[in-house]
Amino acid sequence: MVADAGPPLVLMAIGLVLWLAVTATVAGISIQTVGMILFAAGVVWLVVEMIQARSVTRRRVVDEPAVYRERRL
Repeated sequence: MVADAGPPLVLMAIGLVLWLAVTATVAGISIQTVGMILFAAGVVWLVVEMIQARSVTRRRVVDEPAVYRERRL
């Protein structure tokens, strides 16, 4: 299983933009706080993905020799 790091990175990028670059205000909502929350959620998600990818055990594929039967005619 390969870690899927794309969505957490996108969430972190959106969170950073809202946290650091947006100066607009909305009544009753702090956009910077929403950005910090999105960034933190992206970090947690990425860490969970990396832990899951590392903990997956790899199974060896064992090639067993083919069994042939001789047919009598």
